[in-house]
Amino acid sequence: MSLALIGFLMVATFMTLIMTKRMTPLVALIVVPTLFALLAGFHAGLGDMMIDGLKKLAPTGVMLLFAILFFSTMTDTGLFDPLVGKLIRLVHGDPMRILIGSVVLCALVSLDGDGSTTYIITMAAMLPLYKRFDMNRLHLVCLLMVTSGVMNLTPWGGPTARAASALKLDPATLFVPLIPGMIAGLAFLILLAIHFGRKERRRIGKVELPAVLDAADLAVSQWPEARRPKLIWFNAVLVIALLVLLVWGVLPLPILMMLAFAIAMIANYPDTKSQKERIAAHAGNVLAVVGLIFAAGIFTGILSGTGMVEAMSKEVVGVIPPFLGPYMAPITALLSLPGTFFISNDAFYFGMLPILAEAGAHYGVEPMAIARASLMGQPVHLLSPLVPSTYLLVSLAGVDLADHQRFALVPAALCCLVMTVVGMLVLAFPFVG
Repeated sequence: MSLALIGFLMVATFMTLIMTKRMTPLVALIVVPTLFALLAGFHAGLGDMMIDGLKKLAPTGVMLLFAILFFSTMTDTGLFDPLVGKLIRLVHGDPMRILIGSVVLCALVSLDGDGSTTYIITMAAMLPLYKRFDMNRLHLVCLLMVTSGVMNLTPWGGPTARAASALKLDPATLFVPLIPGMIAGLAFLILLAIHFGRKERRRIGKVELPAVLDAADLAVSQWPEARRPKLIWFNAVLVIALLVLLVWGVLPLPILMMLAFAIAMIANYPDTKSQKERIAAHAGNVLAVVGLIFAAGIFTGILSGTGMVEAMSKEVVGVIPPFLGPYMAPITALLSLPGTFFISNDAFYFGMLPILAEAGAHYGVEPMAIARASLMGQPVHLLSPLVPSTYLLVSLAGVDLADHQRFALVPAALCCLVMTVVGMLVLAFPFVG
């Protein structure tokens, strides 16, 4: 049996097991490549391959661990509460302002990198307004989902971390050139909110906001005892400084996140008891994400160490017509829409992306460019029935999943297109290699 065939079987087995939910991605990333490496006869050196994979992904795992803790801590302190309160007051009874506010709030809360938390907080703040004014909740669900898909491209978001892990790339280097595309995606969503708002204005007009909602303290921090209102300006400066240093590239991203988290803890929760409580409050989310990244080290280490990915890429190159080869970046961006819809992010990024990257390399397209292009389909990915947070979103809003998918598919695809075009214009990835 050829090495390429074993590699394709390994990827297919991995994808099938997690899509049918016979194994969790965490377990499948460890067990499946180990068994197939043994099947291919790589008994000697298998441990070294695994360790090599873990070493290369260690910085990404550290970055994610402290990024999630940092932004979750900032939310706990109440840093974003005044902005949310101001936003609710600004929308008044204007449906267009409410829709625009939904995008802005979702983008802000999405900084913690957890989709479920984003939906819970944003729904708690905005859904009462939609109910009070009898606004179309499909508009709300569409805007929140697509906004979350755009913001999911942050280095501590799942897709970017997976793409960086699968190709052993630096997450910060991968992310920074994507910022213009993300800004364009958010601008598109603001325009979409304006379009929806005009329709709602014609339908229901403007309604006065009830005083109880106008004066409500709609906080996004979930633990009142953890709020630190007196330190809000310090925390704001800390977040801004972190983002500036991230783009500037003064220090490696994992180090920046570690330092920012440590400073935030010392300033906001100087006693060890409070620090332990904040860490414990977010430990579940941290463990789920970081565990997956280190398990991916086993998968990518074996895929590379055995030579499977190289053998598989040669087969893929043989299938792609030569005249299309130099266009592997936009082809990857296009494939990411159905690819991440019909299969999970884990299966796409750990299974397919290494093959696409190796194939692109044969035509002079850098793996970094392929990785960036592969992230363009995330707004459509969140429409997938394989995404658990989507079920939470539609259940909170009280809308049917099928109705949401039909309504949001075109807007999500258009947002992907906008980000892809801007990504090529700013040379985040090339149109032709």
